[in-house]
This record gives sequence, C-alpha cells and structure tokens, in this order.
Amino acid sequence: MACVGIVFTSGLIRISYSSPRRPTPDLLARSSSAFRIHCSISSSEATSEKLVPGAVFSLTGGAYDFEKATTSLTNELISSSKKVTLIRHGLSTWNAESRIQGSSDLSILTEIGEKQAELCKKALQNMNFDQCFASPISRAKQTAEIIWKGKEKPLIFLDSLKEISLYHLEGVTNADAKKIYTKEYTTWREDPANFFINGRYPIRDLWGEAREAWKEILLTPGENFLVVTHKSILRALTCTALGLEPERFRAIDINNGGICIFSFNVRGEAMLQALNLMAHMYSDHVYPPN
Repeated sequence: MACVGIVFTSGLIRISYSSPRRPTPDLLARSSSAFRIHCSISSSEATSEKLVPGAVFSLTGGAYDFEKATTSLTNELISSSKKVTLIRHGLSTWNAESRIQGSSDLSILTEIGEKQAELCKKALQNMNFDQCFASPISRAKQTAEIIWKGKEKPLIFLDSLKEISLYHLEGVTNADAKKIYTKEYTTWREDPANFFINGRYPIRDLWGEAREAWKEILLTPGENFLVVTHKSILRALTCTALGLEPERFRAIDINNGGICIFSFNVRGEAMLQALNLMAHMYSDHVYPPN
C-alpha cells in the first residue's frame, strides 16, 4: 500500500511520500496555512461481507482514494462494482398542463412523452442492462415499458421509486396553488426541506425513500441497472448518493427524458458520472456502451 501525506503548518509546508521500496523525502517551504490531507489505496477485492473501517476500494483512482470522501449507501459490501443509469419519465398530461403531480396516478404520457421515451430507448441501444427498476406510477411505468420493450427479463416495480406525496396540492395547477394555498405553495417552492403538509414533511420522507431505493437496487445481483422514475425522487436519489441534505433539493433539476449515471464501488459508494444528459432529445445521439 502507498500513502501520500501533505501537511501544512504555520510557517512551512511539509510534503512526504512513503513507499515500501523507497525512503521518505521531505520538502519544506514557506506557508501560512494549516491543514492535512491523507491518501491511501488498497485492493478492490472484498474479503468480508462487512465494511472494514479505514479500508478503501478504489474504482477510479480519484475520489474514492480519500477516506470519508463518500458515504456507503448500503452499509455493507455489495457483490461487485455497479453502474446505474437513471431516467426521468417522458412529458405527461399534467406536465403539459402545469399541474402539480406528486404521487397521483391520474397523469399519463402525452404523445410527446411517448416520443421522448422512444428517443431514450434509441439513445441507450448500445448499453446492456441486467435489470430495469421503475416506479409503478403510470407515467413512469409507461416510459419504462417503452424503453424496456423486447427485453427478456421483466420490469421490477419498486414502491420506493414512487413520486413524492403532495396530498391536496396534487392535480392543482401551479397558478391556482399559489393563490389558494399560498403559504404551503411558497414553502414548497422556496424552502422544501421545511415544507409541511398533512402532518408530514414530504421532502424529509423522500430522503428516506431514496435511501431505501438505493439499497434495494444496489443489493440486487448484476452490474448494470436502469432506473425509470420521477423528478423529485430523482433529485433525492442524486442528493443522497452525493451526501447532500434535503436543503439542497432544488439545487438539481432533471428534465423529462433526462439521463443521469452513477458508478458504485463494492462499498456502495457513489460517483456521479453524468447529470441530466439531454443530447438524445435534440439529435440522433447514441450513448457509448456502459
């Protein structure tokens, strides 16, 4: 194992490199800063089903080499490194009407939404997926069925991939919700982490659902997965994978048919590789094999 340590102290910089084969040279220079960085690399082969404190299972030779740079979404070793491709459903009837959808199942794909799903299918034609997980809510279910058509394995529908519940706001246009439910709507738009409705904090609940969805997906045998779901839960999935709290909910946006890609090492630690890819919506773009 090789380690690099960089130590900044008031008045000097000390950089040391250690290796089993070489002595450790020191470099001294002037500095007024003070902090410490450690880097370690070890084998990616899992020897135990439990996570070993301090062990590092590097996927890229980058961020995973730094202790505590990422957080395990499984809290246990998984069978192999994995790649997960996530897609937001195509344009729905309530998207087109600017209605708040939430977990309602009354909104379905428009003709444009169906076309967007077909474009996603074409864009992913070079990628091989071991399994497809989807929300059972109609607009996501329809999108998944179009993309997954012709595959041998059945779709897997997960309740943890359902969209956020917005109770009496569901089905109301954004314009009407702003007038009728001014306080709730304003909080939903401007301070979603503290949005309170029907005795619940929906965004905080959504973070729990996202973590549950990640565990269900990552603990499934296979190396390449496709996930088809909704914008709010996609935001939560992205944020939980990156270690971001509910306050960052609106820091990420994903369009209809947008594609996100994550890689995971065997510790269940995520690295974001792509966010809201949309080239396939405006051209015949086909993404490379996964």
